[in-house]
Amino acid sequence: MANVVFMFSPSSTSRQVVCLLLLFSLAHTQNVVVFQPSYLTATGPAVSALLLGNTTDISLSLRTVSPSNTTGSIGPPSCVGEETRWLLTRQQVGKTAVRVQLKLDKSLRLCGENETDTDCCPKPLCVLETLQVSACVGGTPKASLLIQAEIHALLVPANAGSDNKTTIPNQVYQPLGPCPCDLTFRACDVRCCCDKDCSIEDLKLFESHCLPGPFGGQVSPAPDYQCSVQSSENSPDWFPFLCVNSSPENNPYLGLFYQGGTIKPKPGPTFQQPVLSAPVPVNVYIQGSPILTLNDQYFTIPQKVLGRCVNSAPVAFLKDFKVKCVTLLRTCPTGSPLHTLPMDLRIKVKNGQGGDVIVDVSDEVATDLSQFISSTNAVASSDNWLVCENVTLALDYKIYWRGNGITRLTLTRTVGTITLNGAGDLTTRYSAVFLNGEVTDKSNSGNPGYQVGRPVIAGIDTLNNNTSSIQRMTINLWKPVSDGLCSTNEKKPILFGENATTGCLLPISRQNLTQCNLLRETVASLQAALTTATYVSRNGNPDPLTVTDWVNISYVTLNSSTAVEDTTSSCHGISSHQHIHVWSFITSMVEGVPQRDIRALQVSYSLSTWTMDCGGGDVSPCVDPMETQLFPITSSVTFTDIPINSGPPKTRFQINFTEYDCDRNDVCWPELAFPITKYYTGEPYSQSLAKGLILVFFFITASILGTPWRQIRQAWNSAAL
Repeated sequence: MANVVFMFSPSSTSRQVVCLLLLFSLAHTQNVVVFQPSYLTATGPAVSALLLGNTTDISLSLRTVSPSNTTGSIGPPSCVGEETRWLLTRQQVGKTAVRVQLKLDKSLRLCGENETDTDCCPKPLCVLETLQVSACVGGTPKASLLIQAEIHALLVPANAGSDNKTTIPNQVYQPLGPCPCDLTFRACDVRCCCDKDCSIEDLKLFESHCLPGPFGGQVSPAPDYQCSVQSSENSPDWFPFLCVNSSPENNPYLGLFYQGGTIKPKPGPTFQQPVLSAPVPVNVYIQGSPILTLNDQYFTIPQKVLGRCVNSAPVAFLKDFKVKCVTLLRTCPTGSPLHTLPMDLRIKVKNGQGGDVIVDVSDEVATDLSQFISSTNAVASSDNWLVCENVTLALDYKIYWRGNGITRLTLTRTVGTITLNGAGDLTTRYSAVFLNGEVTDKSNSGNPGYQVGRPVIAGIDTLNNNTSSIQRMTINLWKPVSDGLCSTNEKKPILFGENATTGCLLPISRQNLTQCNLLRETVASLQAALTTATYVSRNGNPDPLTVTDWVNISYVTLNSSTAVEDTTSSCHGISSHQHIHVWSFITSMVEGVPQRDIRALQVSYSLSTWTMDCGGGDVSPCVDPMETQLFPITSSVTFTDIPINSGPPKTRFQINFTEYDCDRNDVCWPELAFPITKYYTGEPYSQSLAKGLILVFFFITASILGTPWRQIRQAWNSAAL
């Protein structure tokens, strides 16, 4: 198998794809040919590249080249071929693409000593040469490909390995310790220097990397309990009585490699897809367990796995999904999942309670196919029309459940007739929704508090059997897809703790700007559709019947700061931006995970003025009343954490008493000694300390020589008399 090294960085894969498309487009439009890549390195006996462009009259030639000794460059391509050890083949893979492949016509076996056969490698580096492939038209080279071949000889054992069972004699009667790493019968084991099947040439490849220790046939260092290891200098007093005299070859680890019986060789690694074992039947379903059919097979629906659509993916119990798959159609589909029959979809599924349910299939015919099909061949001829009937466009499953079982399973199959001119991209939809009665089983966003990255739960008040309950829903942002227009955009729920800003584009003409009231109502209705809820859940696991688990959503009324009149070419007061502000705080910790609750949620709008922009030389929107320009409508969400005041509450005395409060009083007695502390940075600490000590000395001197000390001396003298 050849290893081809392309000379580029893996981190620039997207740029390489763009460059390849540009080269392909350039070769197609300018009627030239190019090799892609134009230089590569081969480390195996086969290598291939693509020749793009007009390859109708192209002929290929191969020769061996070498750089110049003076300049180091390789000469120009030539259409005169040479006889080499490589076989050059070509294969047409398209109208404008040819796969060029080179194969080495030589054995990569390493030659033995005194061997006269020329079809082998005399040295481990078997091939080291530079090849040049030239694409010529009428004897004139149009493109060239350089290949640097650096191929090493293959390590082939002298005797082919056997797939039969290997009989290991009983080690009780025959010693097996000399070479434990000799695991392959009649074959050289790499890094096993004691293997008798390895030739001298084989040993030279890894003689400096032999396996150490007992596994490689080398006795490991003697253990500490051996009498021969301890010396008189570091031996403890009890050592002569407890040490063991044993031969170094008597190593206990050598017996771990053989069992003395018949060993069946295990197959080596393979790149083939493993065969999936049959699913283990289960009595009841739990969340996440696969749903099984009546014959104990997985119940499958097309889903996305690792970003790719898989036609047969198991459905997990209580796991909703909704995916879109894009397929390039060149011919009408004939197999599943694009071509299905109702009888094939009516499958019996185990209900998890000892019985089964059958899929109830109903069909819908799609009339508007614009959201399913898009043509990719803009220059196709009228003779390439394809008319495909009864193509499966969507499969929407509804799975009703109760407890740990399935009660009913319905499928809505959307079909349609597709007409293609050449080829086209077909976008199909697949979904599965689990319903408990008639209510969708939506997962919580935490228990009890919100977890970061989970959807924010909202709701509206409903009246069910004279009981007020909250019906769950989501608060959304714009999710730009396709062309980014608001008419085709989707919505995505806001995720707790993740700030985001999204938007879409609304085409506006000069005629629309003459109807500002209608325009303001249209934009306001688009923004209001993002947030239709009136409540937001405090925590991630709310009770729909408990009103205290929900908080009212506050909406800021739109008020323009200045009264500006509309003109014929501009409209004021457009609510083009919707901002959602969420305040949350940490209420507790559960197993080290902070539990966050939502304190409040506010929805506000920003007003802007929309005016036609006729700059940059494009004046058509200002002249043609039907010409449109794109104006942005945006939405954003911001999460703010409310800090927790963990200190004890202040008493009334602490609140009212300000004499020693340095923040509310100009005289701060606790900071009297501040100049002699390390926090004072007005001068060096040594100087401030010296000045402070001098002040203390003067204070003590004044106290001794002052009035108090004089009175004390007078009283002492009076008592002495």
